[in-house]
Amino acid sequence: MATVALLVPCHCALGENPLWDETKRTFYWTDIEAGEVHAWSEATGQTRRIYQGPKVGGFTLEADGALALFRIDDIAHLGGDGQVGRTVKFKDEGSERFNDVTADPRGRVFAGTIGLNETSGGVIRFDPDGSSRLLFRGTGVSNGMGFSPDLRTFYWTCSTTNRIFAFDYDVESGEISRQRVIHQASPDAGIPDGLCLDTAGGFWSARWDGSRIIHHQPDGSVDREIAIPTLRPTSCCFGGVKFDQLFVTSARGSEEPPESPAGGVFRVTGAGQGQAVRRSKLFC
Repeated sequence: MATVALLVPCHCALGENPLWDETKRTFYWTDIEAGEVHAWSEATGQTRRIYQGPKVGGFTLEADGALALFRIDDIAHLGGDGQVGRTVKFKDEGSERFNDVTADPRGRVFAGTIGLNETSGGVIRFDPDGSSRLLFRGTGVSNGMGFSPDLRTFYWTCSTTNRIFAFDYDVESGEISRQRVIHQASPDAGIPDGLCLDTAGGFWSARWDGSRIIHHQPDGSVDREIAIPTLRPTSCCFGGVKFDQLFVTSARGSEEPPESPAGGVFRVTGAGQGQAVRRSKLFC
């Protein structure tokens, strides 16, 4: 039996990119519209803002413990002192900004984008050697992605078409292939947004306008859902000492009253178990 509790009543305009750092026992997330990144300490229960500046669509943990912030038209190194150091300029002419990113076991980063129209967004791979490659276009809003525990499959969400896709993934080369649809969301289930994998190979998908998170088997079939007391859950990640807590970010909608928990961070217990995120090596 899963339980859901409001962890941080932060009222984010667009809370996104939940990320757990097991070495610091710290949970991070971004409020994209506010141009902020926040951190919650498990040890103290305190929350602090660690960044304010250009919008951050997503970020990864770097191998050196810093954060790599994927902003509007660059990637920035955010050190432990809260200062932005090195930046790498990158502008995709088809995109408005970055949105949802994930690192792979070799330190590469797969970064989605928000398109200027419904098909100009896509996914770009950034490699530790400084190179980048457009993997594909075809979406207005690229969203949740991740790798299966056996590293054979890459999952990716197209919020524009309400679909979740799977690709074959080669960990040595970083190449993806054989794209196929594994889930088409029904209109009443909400829009598929961010996702995270569990150790059993399934994954949780947050549902924008759906007030829920939905669990999928590796083939995309649905076997479980958990209600979240807000209209727009945006993404989720596993964390805690045993990686048995599921942290869920959300966005605040104008339809919800000021006293609602909309835009807050929720903690779900009883949703399974995850593992540590893989760290990027873009600045190392």
